[in-house]
Amino acid sequence: MTPDSSRTPLDSVNNPRQPFGLPAGTVRGFLSLLICAFFWMVLLWPSDAVAKPLLGHFFMLALVLMAFASSPTAHSGYRDTSLTPWLMRTLFVGGSIAVVAFTLVKDPAQFSQRLTPDVVEFRDWWGTFLAVTAGGFAFGLFIRFVLGRENPVFLTMRAWLSVVGMVMLALELGLFVAFMSAESKPDTFMRYWQAFEVSAVAAYFGTRA
Repeated sequence: MTPDSSRTPLDSVNNPRQPFGLPAGTVRGFLSLLICAFFWMVLLWPSDAVAKPLLGHFFMLALVLMAFASSPTAHSGYRDTSLTPWLMRTLFVGGSIAVVAFTLVKDPAQFSQRLTPDVVEFRDWWGTFLAVTAGGFAFGLFIRFVLGRENPVFLTMRAWLSVVGMVMLALELGLFVAFMSAESKPDTFMRYWQAFEVSAVAAYFGTRA
């Protein structure tokens, strides 16, 4: 008998520890896809426009890579029989490979230029984004430690963090499309938006660490 076969099958729907009754890892997978979708849009945007991801996206991508490296149920004592988390990972990996390969073949110089953070933004905002990323993640860990994984208040807070993160990420994709064609771009507004967005996403990942 293998170690995995001795685990109890995970009933995600009736397990209150799984947000919204979804299989373990699904919410993190959806957040990861939304974060990666922004990089895909930047890379695939028509070459006659100047498109760059804001600095906050690189910090959120670091959270995605950390989450991707860990199994959703590696330390839970259960084995999840759902394919949804693995489908999310397949979309994340497959979509990223496809977009990167396409843009590298089409225009390697543009690929490098679009994935290089803006120098001025990095100089002025890297400390802020580092602080909200670390602070948000630490906050998620703290409330999990203080309240406990099974506490209803903790479960509610975690669910709301995921909702805030997903809504802000989805809205930001729309704002990106809208502002790309605008003559005046609200850069300062978007950076404050991202600071709050990064803190919410980092806090959710912290509750799941």
